[in-house]
Amino acid sequence: MTGNIPTQNTPLSDTRIRTAKPREKPYKLFDHGGMGLFLLVTPHDSKLWQLKYRFNGRERLASLGQYPVVSLSEARKKALEARQLISRGVDPNEKKLALKAAKYTFDIAAKEWLSKNSQRWTAKHTEKVRTRLAKHVSPWLGSRPVAEISTLEILSVLRRVEATGHNEMTHCCQQYTACVFRYAVQCGLLASNPAADLRGALTPVTVKHYSAITEPKAVGELLRAVDGYQGNFVVSCALRLAPLLFVRPGELRSMEWSEIDFETATWRIPAAKMKMRREHIVPLSRQALAILEEIRPLTGNGRFVFPSERTRERCMSENTIGSALRRLGYSREEMTGHGFRTTASTLLNELGFKPDVIELQLAHKEQGVRAVYHRSEYLGERREMMQSWADYLEGLKQGGQVIALRSRAIDG
Repeated sequence: MTGNIPTQNTPLSDTRIRTAKPREKPYKLFDHGGMGLFLLVTPHDSKLWQLKYRFNGRERLASLGQYPVVSLSEARKKALEARQLISRGVDPNEKKLALKAAKYTFDIAAKEWLSKNSQRWTAKHTEKVRTRLAKHVSPWLGSRPVAEISTLEILSVLRRVEATGHNEMTHCCQQYTACVFRYAVQCGLLASNPAADLRGALTPVTVKHYSAITEPKAVGELLRAVDGYQGNFVVSCALRLAPLLFVRPGELRSMEWSEIDFETATWRIPAAKMKMRREHIVPLSRQALAILEEIRPLTGNGRFVFPSERTRERCMSENTIGSALRRLGYSREEMTGHGFRTTASTLLNELGFKPDVIELQLAHKEQGVRAVYHRSEYLGERREMMQSWADYLEGLKQGGQVIALRSRAIDG
């Protein structure tokens, strides 16, 4: 099984290895003895031990470590052990992979997967995924090698979550677990994903839409109630901005003064804060700018536009807007902080604005060239729409019947 292996008359020595200098291209220094052991010297001056061998008629390479962490004598010992495996019909690479897989537990795979993806997630989302896996999956699968975990075992773990009645949590855990196993497959430690075919085995999730007020007269009543809010001034400003900007509640409460350009009337939300992980531009209407000017003397010297009541180092909590709506007498079944997005989406479509412009301002997901085109071409139209929307809301708040906006939007 060994085939023809390059040899050289002069055996390698520590001196020869230490003095080997990097060249423009990688080159090999073969050891004597015909075992196929060689040192690969890279242009970046890395010196890597590799073994060239043939198995079942195919030429292969086995990595044996890096010099000087692995010495010449240790490399020769590893090469000899690999040759002995080959003589018994065992591929050294497959043996190495099997040994690694035996030690590669679910928790190790999950930790690596989280580390890879946390760079494109928010810290909050990363912690949410980590916590759910730690609470619902790791107690039963964490210490097990991924190569030994079966589909039935995973289903058994998910059934425990399902038994609590939290179907959405169950499906989230299934998705996270499937991603961890897919990562192990991509690393070559598994042949297939045991968590990939469980969807039909779990109770379907009933989609719950955010409660929102969409009837124009009722929206006007809501806006008048918001204007009459008697609580904290910072909360009042955030509550008044919510319908004008219709961003996600987390994006609104974490607004920073450094993100706002008063000269161009623009709020640029960094990609790291956005669900779709791309920068989002929010044109600011005259009404929105007026509210920001109101609060600037109070919080403008700090980082956040809407800081926490306890410390200026953090933004207001995620429940603040919802709690303010409850205080105004609106139940969760009537209106939510996220519901302002539904209100805007519904009414803007009814008013005749282009669906693409609305969807882009809502920062919904778009793909490929179409998304790039929209981001570059529709900013002007979005700016006009946001000002028209603010004017429309002002008319509703005053109790007027705003009917001219629809024809204007279509004609434009």
